[in-house]
Amino acid sequence: MQVAGKQKTVGREGPIAWLAYFALRVVICILQALPIEACETFASCMAVLANDVLRIRGRLVEENLRHAFPQVEARQRRKIAFEMWKHLVLMICELAHIPRKLHDSNWRDYIEMSDDEVRTLVGYLLSPRPVVIVSGHYGNFEVGGIVSGLLGFPTYTVARPLDNVYLHRYLTDFRERTGQFMLEKQGSAGQIDDILRSGGTMVLLGDQSAGPKGVWVQFFGRPASCHKAVALFSLVNDAPMLLAHSIRVRRPFHFRIGVSACYDPARESIGGMRQLTQWYNDHLEAIIRVAPEQYWWLHNRWKSAPARPAKAKPHPAATPPTQVVVAAVAPAIDQGDMAASGIPAAPVQERSQRVDGPSAPTPTTQPDTESSTPSPTNRPAP
Repeated sequence: MQVAGKQKTVGREGPIAWLAYFALRVVICILQALPIEACETFASCMAVLANDVLRIRGRLVEENLRHAFPQVEARQRRKIAFEMWKHLVLMICELAHIPRKLHDSNWRDYIEMSDDEVRTLVGYLLSPRPVVIVSGHYGNFEVGGIVSGLLGFPTYTVARPLDNVYLHRYLTDFRERTGQFMLEKQGSAGQIDDILRSGGTMVLLGDQSAGPKGVWVQFFGRPASCHKAVALFSLVNDAPMLLAHSIRVRRPFHFRIGVSACYDPARESIGGMRQLTQWYNDHLEAIIRVAPEQYWWLHNRWKSAPARPAKAKPHPAATPPTQVVVAAVAPAIDQGDMAASGIPAAPVQERSQRVDGPSAPTPTTQPDTESSTPSPTNRPAP
């Protein structure tokens, strides 16, 4: 698919920016030379430094965890914070290894996905309709897009250019080599319109703060500002919205990619922009509760407050989401780790519907304002 001309990226150049870029390339070369098991040890050491010694964003991480899990003891929250830092460093190590280890011929050695989710995802990606995939700063969210591109399904996402021009070019080239095409946040409205009109796939992070002008919904029991465009892309273009996730399971460089919920505006009415925004936030929250240590709690998600408290508005067409997300993901996660975390699953009820592809006779997922979530791609084994 052709996307209208490339945008000009303006950022920092010069010797200091180049030295930062050079340093990053050196670090990546070192990480690529290490076995992934050694990278896990390195990640643990760096987590001690970031969490216990330097206390990087320690107050923010603690505040976010305390609000999200008020019933959890302080000792358990500290453990989640440490594991979060280990996850972040290990995520960088995994991304450094991807160009050498993950290919279209061996992705099944590293990626798990249920048959139902494969049929759902591939069915929508092969359809002529546009698709909006929503994820969050959870798990190794880059892996889903990479695997999607490897299997021949290009995706597009919107991001602010990095200040360092050299780093921006390097990361953009890395993503585009695997079929993930980056659109700059400013001035990309025409490109996005062309992509969706031609049946393309947009992949968006749904947990970024939009400031005072965003749409306000509940996320982990607190008002959170969300970008209106995420829901509007689906509603205006009649595009199915898939909630996707890509989490690490059992050991480094092994992931479970899943689709935890699907909303198809051609089959059901969820209400308006606010209701759909609340819907995907509920699903995102529910899947984060499965492996809370893989969420970016250092991310200042609640950095602004609404003029008045936001209230989640249930829509009449929805039924409460279910334990189906936890049931689908939990078997792939170390049960001892789940028990040790002390994090209860989000309150959910039994649901009879199964997540099915576009050929299914009934709606794929019938979620509501208190539920589960998400990540990108895979093709059924031949």
